[in-house]
Amino acid sequence: MAGRETDMQELMPKGVAATVPPLYATEDEGDPTARVKLFSSVSTWTWYVTEYDPATGEAFGLVEGFADEWGYFSIPEFEALNHAKGFSVIERDEHFEPAPVREVRR
Repeated sequence: MAGRETDMQELMPKGVAATVPPLYATEDEGDPTARVKLFSSVSTWTWYVTEYDPATGEAFGLVEGFADEWGYFSIPEFEALNHAKGFSVIERDEHFEPAPVREVRR
């Protein structure tokens, strides 16, 4: 049955998380690489992950929402939202290829 909690996409599986630098690793880079693209299926919001801490699930990157800004966001909170709603409100673009943020932003 579609929409069951067990059918939901894992936003940061271990193999994907292993490709993302730790928090603060790219803070001196002028144009860090977006490693993961997350997007909302119900709005125009997009999150480009440039850094990630697998121990806490905290990520950092470019957030395109009401305005574009750099910031921290919680992958476990996104997954909790998906589970609470019963469908993937936030999804990972499985076809996204890492690229400098300047090349992927709107």
